[in-house]
This record gives sequence, structure tokens and C-alpha cells, in this order.
Amino acid sequence: MSAGSREMVVRWLATHALGLALAASLLLHGLLLSLHFSYPDPSRVIKDRAFDIILVNSRSARAPADAQVQAQANLDHGGNTEQDRRARTPLPATPRHQVGDDLEHSQKRVQALEAHQQRLVAQRESRTMVAAKAEKEAQPDPVHNVSGRDLAQSALAMARLEGEIAKELDDYNKRPRKRFIGASAVEYRDAQYLDEWRRKIEHVGTLNYPEAARGKLYGNLVMTVTLRSDGTVAGIEINRSSGHRILDDAARRIVAMAAPFAEFPPAIRHDTDILTFTRTFNFTQRDSLETKAGKR
Repeated sequence: MSAGSREMVVRWLATHALGLALAASLLLHGLLLSLHFSYPDPSRVIKDRAFDIILVNSRSARAPADAQVQAQANLDHGGNTEQDRRARTPLPATPRHQVGDDLEHSQKRVQALEAHQQRLVAQRESRTMVAAKAEKEAQPDPVHNVSGRDLAQSALAMARLEGEIAKELDDYNKRPRKRFIGASAVEYRDAQYLDEWRRKIEHVGTLNYPEAARGKLYGNLVMTVTLRSDGTVAGIEINRSSGHRILDDAARRIVAMAAPFAEFPPAIRHDTDILTFTRTFNFTQRDSLETKAGKR
């Protein structure tokens, strides 16, 4: 090749060097992208190699050619059946036992015993009648044999039922004796006690009239008060608000400040442990508190 030809080749390569490098890069990347790699699935490998582990009650001299499970000893073609299966447990099947209602079962047993006893009595009394007729009519129907276990279960069921009834009666007797006093009718024994309660509430309420309401706020509200037999307050409930938060809070505070009240007199305490009554609290324009019987 002449010097002129080499110079032309060198000049052409210099001119097209970028294009040739780009084409080579694209070709190389295309080859790399066409290659794909995949990893084996570990779960499938473990699944293919998984063995069941069982316990066998016999052994053979040689190991099986195609083992299906793992065991503590070699066993080739064991079992008592030609079918391709294996037992899931060495224990025999347990018969199902369904436990019924003990009380219902006991009642049926008691009824059977009573019927059998009545037939025996009838058989004994009928001996004075004609022999053939008596034997025919006095034959008892077949009954189930009653074992000692059945009698014990019946006794336990009856004892459990008696215990539940006794507990309910005891809880009922221990409940607090509660009475509600309405506005329509008040007994004398209640009236005297409630009048003393009213005078104490009005005295404490007038002395502790809310300062924020003096000369500004007036109104009335309905409150239900629950007292224990020792005079302590068991509950305070505002049934109808006065419309002013200050007066409602003041009524609650006055009842709490006046407590405890007098203990129930014997006439009330003999049948009452908790006394509940409803009263109207009236905050007057004279900056005093008045109470009277009210309706809920």
C-alpha cells in the first residue's frame, strides 16, 4: 500500500472513530442484554427433598430401595394391607362420647325410678285380686338398669342445682333495700326526716350562696338525691337544669357541703337501706335557697 493510501485510511478512521466506537458499544450491550440468568427456587428444592418422619414398630434386614419416609429403623414392605397407604397414628380409634345435660339425664332417671316404684306398689296391692288377672296387669314394663354411677350423677346434679338456687336467694337477700319517695304521697316517718333534711340544705345553701350569682342570676332546678342509712350521700343527679351552669354546680356543692345528714330513724331503717327522693332547688332574688318536693 502506498503512502497516499495509508494516509487516506488513517484520515478516514480519524473521521469516523466516534461512529465506530458507538456502534461497537451498542453491539456489546445488545449481547449482554440477551443473556438471562435464573436462580433455583429454594422452596421447590426443599419440597422435592422433604421426607415425612414416622415411628415404626418393626424392622427389616435391608433398607428399602425407594424410601418414602424417614424412621428410626429400616423397614421394607411393612404393614398388614396391600394398599399403598400408611397409618397416621399407632393408637386405635377412640369411640365418640357425647355428654348430655346432667340435670336432664338425672330427671329422666328419677322419673324412671318413680315409675318403677309405683308399678311395684300396684303389683303388691293387686295380689288380693284374681291371680291370673293380677299377674297380667301387674307386670312392670322393662326399665333401664340403674347403676350406682347413675345415682351418684343424679345426686351431684341435684346438689349443684340446689347450690345455684341457694346462691340466688342469698344474693337477693343481701341486696340493699331501696325506697323511692315521690311527691304525691309521703309517709309521716319520711316527712319528718325530709323536713329536717330541707332545713339543713336551705341553711347551708343560703350561707354559701354562689358569689357569682348574687344579684345577677336566679332560677330553679330539679335534683334527685340518694342517701344511705348512715346519712352519707350515695348519689346526686340533676333531672332538670336551671339553665345556668353556676346554679347547677352550686346545688351539687351545697348538698356535698351539708353532708353527712342525720342517720335514718328506726322507723325508716327497719325496712330501708337507701332512700331516694326528688326536690326542687329555687335560687331566689333574695339571694337565698329554698327547696320543695319536685317531680322528676
